[in-house]
Amino acid sequence: MIKSLSKNIIDVKTFGLAVKTVKSYGQTVWERVKPTPVEFGGLKFTALEAGEIGMTHNGTNATTTKPNLSYSKNGGEWVEWDYTNIPVVKDDVVYFKGINDRIGRSLNDYSTFTSTGKIASSGNIMSLLYGDDYEGKLSLSGKSYCFYSIFYSCTGLTNAQELQLHSTTLSNYCYQYMFRNCTSLVNAPELPATELKESCYNCMFYGCTSLTTAPELPATILASSCYEHMFSDCTSLVNAPSVLPATTLAEDCYYTMFSGCTSLVNAPELPATELSIRCYYDMFYNCTSLVNAPALPATTLADNCYSEMFRNCTSLTTAPALPATTLADNCYSEMFDGCTSLNTAPALPATTLAVRCYQNMFSGCSKLVNAPALPATELVNNCYLGMFNGCV
Repeated sequence: MIKSLSKNIIDVKTFGLAVKTVKSYGQTVWERVKPTPVEFGGLKFTALEAGEIGMTHNGTNATTTKPNLSYSKNGGEWVEWDYTNIPVVKDDVVYFKGINDRIGRSLNDYSTFTSTGKIASSGNIMSLLYGDDYEGKLSLSGKSYCFYSIFYSCTGLTNAQELQLHSTTLSNYCYQYMFRNCTSLVNAPELPATELKESCYNCMFYGCTSLTTAPELPATILASSCYEHMFSDCTSLVNAPSVLPATTLAEDCYYTMFSGCTSLVNAPELPATELSIRCYYDMFYNCTSLVNAPALPATTLADNCYSEMFRNCTSLTTAPALPATTLADNCYSEMFDGCTSLNTAPALPATTLAVRCYQNMFSGCSKLVNAPALPATELVNNCYLGMFNGCV
């Protein structure tokens, strides 16, 4: 217990609570007041309304590894968490720290924060791994699944803009499913990493139906499935990153990245010239408000690279130029299938074709008026199958 005395006021602080006595006219009046929190720069939750903060552990009893965590409420003493739900009222703050190799370990062994009321998340998430020694820790190397699903379906989480995910060295699956189905999340954190790992952002914001703006994504070195499903079904997303700057792509890297983003109007710039298998597959599938497609400068394609890329983009009126002269199997398959507002097809200069390269490319484009020249003289299996099916 710590006491501070002044002429008329005595403050008593104990266990994170403050009791103030005021002496006036010979009488003592007692007031219980909330203490000023001791600011901690690690992971922090701020309660926006009354509720409870908890954590669930996913897996069998034999395989689930519960992280070792402590918490401090409103700047009080640190308490080793036994995972009993922590009750909070509006404006309460709860900090978390621990010493752990990682929080998630596999698809069948991970832990997830929960909240029954609205909360905001901020501070450095590395305090869950390094306790008080989180400053300057920027590497998740060797920590696959480290924060896998850590906020999965936390429907009370509304704001993560000040959450620090500052790691510049990532690991496979490290942020996969991190905010999936956080349906109240409006603001996302910054993602500064420039070199990605396999599935590191896979499904990270999938189903975040309140998210309006995606963070900038500066990575120039990609990995397989790194952005797969990252913003799928984010139905309120209006602003995509301005550019996805990588020029050399990886297998499945942008697979279904924005599929189902029905409010998205403008696509990010896509300067890549070296493509990979399924790199853009379904990238904007069902983006029914998309008006402006990005330039696609690659001249040498890969199997399924543009398959279904703009499928069912019913507001798209103009297709991007397609300068490729070296095609690959299924490269343009169903690329504009169901684009019912598209009125002009781009030039298709390739003279050597590939299996199913143009299959169903413009199927269902009922307003298409002008078809491209098709200069190839030697055909291959199903190269034009259903290319203009339904273009009545």
